[in-house]
Amino acid sequence: MNVCPATNCAFAPGGFALLCQDIPMRHLLLAAAFLGIALTATSATAQADSHYSQGPLWFISGIHIEDGQYENYMDYLAKQFKTTNDFGIKEGVVLSYHVLSNNQKRAGEPDLLLVITSKDYLTVAQQEAYELKLNKMLSEDRRGFDAASAKRAPMRKLGNNMEFRELILK
Repeated sequence: MNVCPATNCAFAPGGFALLCQDIPMRHLLLAAAFLGIALTATSATAQADSHYSQGPLWFISGIHIEDGQYENYMDYLAKQFKTTNDFGIKEGVVLSYHVLSNNQKRAGEPDLLLVITSKDYLTVAQQEAYELKLNKMLSEDRRGFDAASAKRAPMRKLGNNMEFRELILK
């Protein structure tokens, strides 16, 4: 199983779900497959006749913090989330990452947005090599990541996960 550099979650072969540790693997596989096919099929033709080029990928997770758990969740972000993303930047997998606070939250909207950018999707071989390096750096394995995710469950609920491709205007 492949691991996300941002949150140590499973991610899809041919795609990169850098968002949240609790995203179901089957959803990631389907999303990555369909998105990859759609972008590959249309990108070359569209770019030849268009005023844009494809930029980095943006992965965004909405996080709903449980009452009384804000500081605990921020502690997690400052440690594990930051550590894994800094490692991803060092390895060239992650371009940047951001934690955004929703200052004018409406009903049903998340408290935080976790935003991670990457240059592009990784191949399966690249994902596997990166996972090995990340596991070694963290001295963790999939079972450890799953246990850590379970410990965070009382702190937050996961909201929507979105994936975007930035379009660079020419």
